[in-house]
Amino acid sequence: MSDGDYDYLIKFLALGDSGVGKTSVLYQYTDGKFNSKFITTVGIDFREKRVVYRASGPDGAIGRGQRIHLQLWDTAGQERFRSLTTAFFRDAMGFLLLFDLTNEQSFLNVRNWISQLQMHAYCENPDIVLCGNKSDLEDQRVVKEEEAKELAEKYGIPYFETSAANGANISQAIEMLLDLIMKRMERCVDKSWIPEGVVRSNGHTSTDQLSEQKEKGKGVCGC
Repeated sequence: MSDGDYDYLIKFLALGDSGVGKTSVLYQYTDGKFNSKFITTVGIDFREKRVVYRASGPDGAIGRGQRIHLQLWDTAGQERFRSLTTAFFRDAMGFLLLFDLTNEQSFLNVRNWISQLQMHAYCENPDIVLCGNKSDLEDQRVVKEEEAKELAEKYGIPYFETSAANGANISQAIEMLLDLIMKRMERCVDKSWIPEGVVRSNGHTSTDQLSEQKEKGKGVCGC
């Protein structure tokens, strides 16, 4: 795909406490590399990747591929950057919420991050995928998989155990988040939640493109 050759521009935001591995996870996803040196993100940064999304219908049939330009926004976990971070919540369509499997406090703080999202995101029920990162450090693990799954089930969100070091489950987690977003856009009659800039390469906004679904009587948004 060339620079302007895509159907949708989708913005995801990576959230979580400082040091849980947000930057490393995104870097592994976009570049397939891991940097063991910890560098604190100051404010906001982002990475980009082009993917092709193919939805599967109820009968299992695969639809036409949609060309997606992903912007993966990397946020600072420190409290002093919180006001800057929350300002970006409303422009994001999906959220990758990370905690560190070797740091119990980062897991306990997941509830606080979800509360922040419920207050500041595009709706009270935004699409979130929860990731327990650093799964390669099994001998240092302090958060049990059962605990994390139970929390994810409480909020009705998917859960993956990921590793930025070896790439485990990172693509699967982001692909799951993309699938949730695309299905939300497909089923929503009210498009007002979709941030400006989710545009096609031909210049039509996503609202223009999806307006046909109003004529088909699709269900209301899941917000």
